[in-house]
This record gives sequence, C-alpha cells and structure tokens, in this order.
Amino acid sequence: MNYFVFGSNLSGHHGRGAALFAKQVHGARQGNPSGLQGSSFAIPTKGARDNSLPGKDKYPILPLPVIAASVRSFLDLTRLYPNDTWTITRIGCGLAGYRNEQIATMFEGAPPNCLFDPEWIPWGLKAWAAKP
Repeated sequence: MNYFVFGSNLSGHHGRGAALFAKQVHGARQGNPSGLQGSSFAIPTKGARDNSLPGKDKYPILPLPVIAASVRSFLDLTRLYPNDTWTITRIGCGLAGYRNEQIATMFEGAPPNCLFDPEWIPWGLKAWAAKP
C-alpha cells in the first residue's frame, strides 16, 4: 500500500494544503488529527483551533520537539511495514511555516520505504519520482 503523509492540526480540520488533498483523495477523515486514515497518515504540526488568536489563522504552530516526537513515532510505524510505501510531504513547511532544514532533519535515518519531497534531498532523504 502507498500512504500519503501530510501535516495536520489537532482539530483534525483538513481544510487547506496537503491536508485537504489527503481528505479529498486519500481518505483522511475530518476530526481525526493524527495517524492512519484511509490511504493517508497525519502528523500534527499545528494545534487545535483557537478563536482567541488574532488574524485569520486560528491554529497555533506546534513546537518543534512536539512535532519531532510525532515524527519518531511515525518512523517506528514505517519500520513495522517495510512493504508499504510512505510518500511524505514537506510537513510543517507550508502553513506551519517552519524551514525545510528544521523538519527534514527529523527524518534522518528514515527507512528506504519512505519517500520525500525533492526539496528535502539536501538532507539525504530519498525523493519520490513524481508528485503524489
């Protein structure tokens, strides 16, 4: 099986970016903020909706150590399923606003069944051949 891996928020509102694509194409479920859903896997990079925040973005950005813990758990899972392919987007680098090097380095040592956005090649990650 090929899984599409995307960044999510803790409200499980998959309304923009790769999360919306995951919902529309890969079975991500509204209200489910993390883990396997259909042919996708969500890794939270933003918090739950907070209407008290100023501006239009009501989802606070999760701290890097919190994201890193989710990435470690995800990589443990990928090692249990070596025959599956995990196509990983640049989680945390879009709506959450982190730089590539801040997130890509979290995937160091990823097993060969993990494929990444070509922008993450400089960090030694294996890129997918074409956009998922």
